[in-house]
Amino acid sequence: MNITTFKELEKECLLSNRTIYEITAQEQAQSSDISVGEVRKTVLNIINTMKDTIKSGMSSNEKSISGWCGDDCEKLLNRYTIHSALFGKLFQKIVIYALATSEENIRMGRITACPTAGSCGIVPAVLIAYSEEYDVSIDEQVNFLITAGKIGSIISNKVQLAGAVAGCQAECGVAAAMCAGGLAQVMGGSVKEILNASTLAIKNLLGLTCDPVCGLVEVPCIKRNPILAIHAVCTAELAMAGICSKIPPDEVIDAMRQTGQLMSPLLKESAQAGLAVTKTALELKTKIFKRL
Repeated sequence: MNITTFKELEKECLLSNRTIYEITAQEQAQSSDISVGEVRKTVLNIINTMKDTIKSGMSSNEKSISGWCGDDCEKLLNRYTIHSALFGKLFQKIVIYALATSEENIRMGRITACPTAGSCGIVPAVLIAYSEEYDVSIDEQVNFLITAGKIGSIISNKVQLAGAVAGCQAECGVAAAMCAGGLAQVMGGSVKEILNASTLAIKNLLGLTCDPVCGLVEVPCIKRNPILAIHAVCTAELAMAGICSKIPPDEVIDAMRQTGQLMSPLLKESAQAGLAVTKTALELKTKIFKRL
């Protein structure tokens, strides 16, 4: 069994009366010559790494190489000791956890790429925060991540998940799609609802450029993580309400690939356009390379 499209995945789920995570775990077990239990154990280890990363990120305010980033999570924590988040405790945790994970990445800490390092905060933030607030079991957390992983895997069959290939739509955009699908799974969504959540997430981020200031995974990368984690929650809720993408998921991925191909190389991780060539960004670049 080698499912490479969302159409194939949905068909197999319906024919076999199984979930995305059941099919995916079996698929992975067969390809790796291990048991489904071992697959799930590996995924649990990844989740535990995500939790450790969040804790480490929340306890540090070490600055990045640019000196611009590294203490945003601390600032947010300080704010929330005085003012509660407008959208409540879950929102509060998601944005904190996403920032903590992203800042741990720029400190060269241990993170889980989801699907990339620059987008590493989106999936863990929603998975861990939602699980804490809604008392989600370990088994269901594993189901979330296996579901999310399959979504990312199918997308990667058509588009390389790298900013240098298709812009940030292929990094933070795909992370949001993975996250939305995983969340819909633990919210009790059907296969159709899970795929709609993912499709709505990626569809509304088509064309997102990769224009890192100084070529570093800091600005705007870090702040995209909490923002798009919330985006993923929104699309999951839309899908759970029965709101569907008018364009099927496989066609949306085709559109994403085409958009990436049409995008100028200057806006694909080269730091030669967009935010990376603003006056302030160029001044910062000069200062950084003088120090080095």
